[in-house]
Amino acid sequence: MLLNHTTSKIVERKALTVNPAKTCQPIGAMYAALGIHGCLPHSHGSQGCCSYHRSTLTRHYKEPVMAATSSFTEGSSVFGGQANLLQAITNIFTIYEPDIIAVHSTCLSETIGDDLGQIVSKAASDGKIPEGKHVIQAPTPSYVGSHVTGYANMLEGIVKYFAKKSDSLKNQLNILSGWVEPSDMRELKRILKLMKVKNVLLPDTSDVLDSPMNGKFEMYPKGGTTIPEMVSMGDSLHTLALGEWATEKAAINLDNQCKVKFSMQDLPIGIQATDRFIQSLAKLGSVSVPESINDERGRLIDVITDMHQYLYGKRVALWGDPDQLIPLAEFLVDMDMKPVYIVSGTPGKTFEKRMEKILSKSVPEAKYKNGANADMLLMHQWIKENPVDLLIGNTYGKYISRDEKIPFVRMGFPIIDRVGHSYFPTLGYMGGLRILEKILSVLMDQQDATCPEESFELVM
Repeated sequence: MLLNHTTSKIVERKALTVNPAKTCQPIGAMYAALGIHGCLPHSHGSQGCCSYHRSTLTRHYKEPVMAATSSFTEGSSVFGGQANLLQAITNIFTIYEPDIIAVHSTCLSETIGDDLGQIVSKAASDGKIPEGKHVIQAPTPSYVGSHVTGYANMLEGIVKYFAKKSDSLKNQLNILSGWVEPSDMRELKRILKLMKVKNVLLPDTSDVLDSPMNGKFEMYPKGGTTIPEMVSMGDSLHTLALGEWATEKAAINLDNQCKVKFSMQDLPIGIQATDRFIQSLAKLGSVSVPESINDERGRLIDVITDMHQYLYGKRVALWGDPDQLIPLAEFLVDMDMKPVYIVSGTPGKTFEKRMEKILSKSVPEAKYKNGANADMLLMHQWIKENPVDLLIGNTYGKYISRDEKIPFVRMGFPIIDRVGHSYFPTLGYMGGLRILEKILSVLMDQQDATCPEESFELVM
């Protein structure tokens, strides 16, 4: 394969990215919008852009993803897409009858300077938005940030539009979910229910992108955060924002707009991050931790203890979204594994500081980088310099796995060559058990496949 020609010699690159460890902003915006009940995402750009965004999400979730587009032509690209979007809003409400249209921009509409806020305001003043219906918008140029940035921008747009402050304080918490799977959002709701913490989870793609087959086509599945729930977020006691990159902007907006204070936390991946999440829920919700959750934690630690011989000292390479990589690296260190190479295409100033804090003592040789040049080529070159025992990341690592014959656990976005990620969580203690089981399975499969005949054991 082509990657066989990758060399270990690393040359500094300033203007070239090869196999980026990210996708583009509109995909994230589209995913966030799908977590609202009765919402149709709308791509303000060409048909090709919308097709790519939809197909990427469809390939990952193995579910049909509904979205509309402004269908730019050459004329729209030169003179602006306002007329296209105004007509699209009329057509969408007339034909598809959503409660909400969530408009995001693309490279093309951003480059020509279309002002989504102005166009949506004109649509409202021209009477193109029916009573009781809503149009929200977020700028998501693909040449800035990543899919995580687009998710964050749309989440901020949702909160900015819907959350309202009244005189009635509600005994509930806002939980802003970072980019995770529908299964993870369902797991968050399960934990919150066990702890008896009243909450509003935003967004919520469970029962949207993992909806059951019932023989009927539903344009808008039963899942998603509802409009009354989003409105009520302005009266909540506190906001718990999970994942700095994906949720901080929305949390800050809620604080500024509705005076709802917030706490930033890592996604609850692994032991320590889940401990912090559970403790925060107990404190903010004024509840005790049920014994059943303590038991889940104990089972995770029990399996780590039982199988420690297969985990100890294993060198691991990670890539993906920073909100997932930070607690995942912490989890691997807790299991005495060594996350030695980490890359993320999503920019952000605190990434390297967080990694240094987690890895400096236990894995001082670790290399980590994020931003435009933190790509899969750099990852492969690091591996060529000094191999690893395990790869963890999205589907695009399968080429390195095949070329270097390294065990590979798929985690993150996109995963387009396997199923299960949208049905089995990686958050919480039970999610940690799922990650651990996947790691152990590939490591032990590798041992079975490569060990000498006399070391081939039935019981491991």
